[in-house]
Amino acid sequence: MDILRKISAIGAGWMLALICLGSFSLMLWASRTDSAIMDELAHIPAGYGYVHNFDYRLNPEHPPLVKALAMLPVLLLNPTFPTNTDGWQNQVNAQWTMGYEFLYGVDNDANAIVQTARLFPILITILTILLIYFLARRIMGPWWSLLPAFLFAFDPTVLAHGHYVTTDVGAAFGVLLALFFYLKYVDNPRTRNLWLAGLAFGVAMICKFSTPLLVPLFIFLTLALWVREMARRWNEDAGKRLKRFGRDFIVRFWKLILLGVIGYVFVVYPVYFLFTVNYPATKQVSDTATILTSFANGPTPVGQACHGLRCLADLDIKMAGNTVLRPFAEYMLGILMVLQRSDGGNTIYFMGQIVGSGGPIYFPLLYLLKEPIPTLAIVGFALLLACWWVVKKIAGNATAKKDWQSFMQYLNTSFVEFALASFVVLYWGYSVRSPLNIGLRHVMPTLPLIAILAAVVWRKWVTRFNFGAMNMNSMASFAAVAMRSIVTRIAKYLLLVLLLLWLFIEALVIAPHFLSYFNEFGGGTANGYHWVTDSNYDWGQDLLRLQTFVDRHPEIDKIAVDYFGGGNPAYALGANKEVDWSSSKGNPTDQGIHWLAVSVNTLESATQPLAPGQNRSAIDTYSWLTALRPPQPGMGNVPPPDYRVGTSIFVYHL
Repeated sequence: MDILRKISAIGAGWMLALICLGSFSLMLWASRTDSAIMDELAHIPAGYGYVHNFDYRLNPEHPPLVKALAMLPVLLLNPTFPTNTDGWQNQVNAQWTMGYEFLYGVDNDANAIVQTARLFPILITILTILLIYFLARRIMGPWWSLLPAFLFAFDPTVLAHGHYVTTDVGAAFGVLLALFFYLKYVDNPRTRNLWLAGLAFGVAMICKFSTPLLVPLFIFLTLALWVREMARRWNEDAGKRLKRFGRDFIVRFWKLILLGVIGYVFVVYPVYFLFTVNYPATKQVSDTATILTSFANGPTPVGQACHGLRCLADLDIKMAGNTVLRPFAEYMLGILMVLQRSDGGNTIYFMGQIVGSGGPIYFPLLYLLKEPIPTLAIVGFALLLACWWVVKKIAGNATAKKDWQSFMQYLNTSFVEFALASFVVLYWGYSVRSPLNIGLRHVMPTLPLIAILAAVVWRKWVTRFNFGAMNMNSMASFAAVAMRSIVTRIAKYLLLVLLLLWLFIEALVIAPHFLSYFNEFGGGTANGYHWVTDSNYDWGQDLLRLQTFVDRHPEIDKIAVDYFGGGNPAYALGANKEVDWSSSKGNPTDQGIHWLAVSVNTLESATQPLAPGQNRSAIDTYSWLTALRPPQPGMGNVPPPDYRVGTSIFVYHL
């Protein structure tokens, strides 16, 4: 049996390697054909400033891990970093200015920098797939653990954002890493495991500023463990019950505090210390004060005490001027910037109008429209089946006491699933209430956990054997029921295999246009822009494809380009052929230019109705274009183009 288990584990390992290789290949393909997307324009110069200059003045809104790792291979290219510019020396957080200067303004090879920088994000995505597998293997066998790894590895949202220098897949990696080692510590609370859990928690904290949601999660899980222990030992030595449980409560939460201290002192602080070594203290103080000027109703008047959240901003400014505390001050600045930004939302196109925030339907709707139908089928069926089992269990319990005992039994036997589900509920609850509205990517940390939880339910459903229908005194009945159960199990396996094959084929068919993917409910990848744009559809990824398009059309002598993204049209197309354009410049034929390329994100923002409270200048509506090419009736329709480049750039021959 041991030999068979080893052979099975080796076979599963090879399958995992193939899954990782397939995902890596698809991401590498997309990486080589996608131009710089919007956020890379800020993250790439920021990360290079961290690892080359040990200076954190750019992009403090995001922690450094992914950006810094992405820039390590770029160091080998030895590009020119323009620190002699006003953007670096005098401006505050001039991340976009520095991005243009670094990539397109100082004779660097922008394409080489971008593509080299994407290698580490791809590797982080592969590590995330491996973490999913090993976390799932704690609660299922090696073969069933391949299911959540496969769902994540070939998810178009993952394949899109997994190859960009952004923090979204990094956040998923950090959450999984922290959960993996926290649960390992729960199973075996040795000092060594406490340290590993603390260090993993610290790594999560420098991945993205959504990962601090692990703090309330760990507090809740520690409380749940304490309650589980109370229930298990309630009848032991009743006279000392209060003292024993009080001591256990203190010990558990003291160790949880130690876990957090380990993460912040031995990971967060050293990393931020390294990357602020050459950040002048006076500039850090002035930058921090400027960035937080509008935070929580502005600076506290001289002679008055601060109130509410403004006290945090005032404290952060003081910490920035302290030699010892200023690494923590830079970290704290990022958290405060996220709080400041999440209060407002962004102006985007969403469901037929220009809105300033997403609202409670934003993330659920995008999940239903952008996750592949086979994934929705697997997850949706698992959710319905799990709910049905819970309802049956509650209905079968005669009293509330029985319900409580069932819940305690669940905590004892399925604590890993409980922990994963708790984070999904916490994260989605926070996201749905937030006005943040710039992409499904922001719920990325929950996608691996949802996949694992769905796999747990499918495993139980597929492998369940119905003994209840058997007549143990009748051999014929036993054989009939056994055969029926075997056939049913085979059918369930085939159903699952077909759904996974569907997912894989869909990933191949839409490659390399993963960013713009919408499922059939959303009209498919070609029509997803009718629902929403920004990082869900158009983030500037198609500029290199526009370059190829222009090269293949020699009749294009000049082309006006209104582009949204992190690329530079003049750099890609040539300054002699490309002319920067916008709606306010009118019809380019007035200047003898008969070709126009516009990002669909810009078109939607210019032509769609405004939600109440939104404003737009008349000159920014592309009214001259809609007069020439009236949009068809229907949600999100724009002037019909003569050509589409990739999915997101519409080309008009005027």
